[in-house]
Amino acid sequence: MPKVVDYQQRKRELVEATWRIIARHGISGATMRQIAAEAGFANGALKPYFPTKAELIEATYAFVFDQTNRRADVATHGLDGLEALEAFCREVLPLDGERLDEARVVISFWQEAAHDAHGAEVNSQFMAQWRQSMTQWMEQARVSGDLQPRVDIGLAAEALLNFMLGSQISAVLDRSAAGDRDLERQLHFHLDRLRLHP
Repeated sequence: MPKVVDYQQRKRELVEATWRIIARHGISGATMRQIAAEAGFANGALKPYFPTKAELIEATYAFVFDQTNRRADVATHGLDGLEALEAFCREVLPLDGERLDEARVVISFWQEAAHDAHGAEVNSQFMAQWRQSMTQWMEQARVSGDLQPRVDIGLAAEALLNFMLGSQISAVLDRSAAGDRDLERQLHFHLDRLRLHP
């Protein structure tokens, strides 16, 4: 009797293998042969799951985005306003080894998306979700009186998002200037500009 293969589970195994390889060796080191070997697949056995490397890289980016969102959902549960915003930011920022590896994957995807309209659109859709959440938390803070009254919420959300995305690049390229404590201080700097102080 033929062995039953869990299609979605095999796809996830390939995505996780791709994540590990990119985190260790970068996008250039993530060949289909190496990914297959990392996941315990025979060479050439990836095509039924991911016909092209671009599709596999996109799926890996989506996996990382989903992981971040899952952590953020837990971290922001029961919070609102600027407290929720701060908790969310901490899950995006590369403040530990796992999130630093995620940043390496994200940067690799951006490298591909810079020359691919579909990849750029995928990234835009994901970032739109984050902007919406950040904007909602700032609007809650405005209603509760915790937000500086003159803050332009749309502009503030964009600036904070750009800080977080830029921090992923900085942390990967120069950890000495973008370590955990540095990023924590920079985050506080951004949030303090939003917060209404008594």
